[in-house]
Amino acid sequence: MAYNVWQYCEASGDAEFLHTKGAEMLLQIARFWADSATWDEHLGRHRIRGVVGPDEYHDAYPGSEEPGLDDNAYTNVTAAWVLDRALEVLRTLPEPRRRELVERTDLHVGELEQWQDISRTLYVPFHEGVISQFEGYGELAELDWEGYRARYEDIRRLDRLLEAEGDTVNRYQASKQADVLMLGYLFSPAELRSLFERLGYRLDDDTWRRTVDYYLARTSHGSTLSGLVHGWVLARARRAEAWAFCQEALKGDVADLQGGTTGEGIHLGAMAGTLDLVQRGLPGLETRAGALWLDPVPLPELSSYGFSLRYHGHWGVRLRLEHGRLEIAVPASNGAPIDVRLPDRSVRVQPGDTCRLALPAR
Repeated sequence: MAYNVWQYCEASGDAEFLHTKGAEMLLQIARFWADSATWDEHLGRHRIRGVVGPDEYHDAYPGSEEPGLDDNAYTNVTAAWVLDRALEVLRTLPEPRRRELVERTDLHVGELEQWQDISRTLYVPFHEGVISQFEGYGELAELDWEGYRARYEDIRRLDRLLEAEGDTVNRYQASKQADVLMLGYLFSPAELRSLFERLGYRLDDDTWRRTVDYYLARTSHGSTLSGLVHGWVLARARRAEAWAFCQEALKGDVADLQGGTTGEGIHLGAMAGTLDLVQRGLPGLETRAGALWLDPVPLPELSSYGFSLRYHGHWGVRLRLEHGRLEIAVPASNGAPIDVRLPDRSVRVQPGDTCRLALPAR
């Protein structure tokens, strides 16, 4: 919810919403995560314990009678992001609104200092040179993926197969869908590096690539959203496999890839996600710091495509990508110009103008 509030405000420029409902939502969500964190003297870091991450397969440690897992990397990193965003909004609020919000929510200086501290000290586990899905993930057993595929062919619902054998997926390094890699879905590589640096960790390109490969090899894709998210992650990692995952998401209902679910209803989230992948994922489109950021993925299978978007009050901003070129057309209006950031340059496009740019080779 906090991420959606922030993204909406970045894309729309809706300062009124950000200064009222948006600010209060961010504040209360930040308060929730700050209250969820506990200090570990041995680690010298804050931890968030007893959670279930996006994976959904793992809900407890093997043999444990207590549900929940400790230090899910996705949870801890996004919690740190929420705390930082809430502090940023409070710093930039007009003073009358800030004073009103602080008084009404009984927010005190000590809390803000605590948020600042937690946002820099949340623990992120690593193992074998990759980000751990949660503390202890690297100690789980490896699954015989080739053996299970040979026996069952379709292992998307690996949890049910293991349960039928009297086993549990909690014992294995096996995920239903993206968990750690959800970080690469929400945040661009530059944002992700910055988040880890704020937490005191170094996340270089090699570490992230190893992490992507590690979890791709250990994911059964038991959800129609899984291929979509992995396609997005791979697009940001500049890999050709992105298109294969996009196609799988497109086929989800048409080919009934889940084996019987189409009769129960369509996967509307996956359908919308495929459009979002083409509109934002493949062009590397972000709305950040008052600008449109673009870092397109060259895909031979999709050599030419275009779409329109609404941005900061401009209706029908038109983007077209074709053969290493990008065209941006801003409709005529009384609105402000649009700042566009590419990996190698920045341009400003005035309302009524069309800008054509050659894209850097990849």
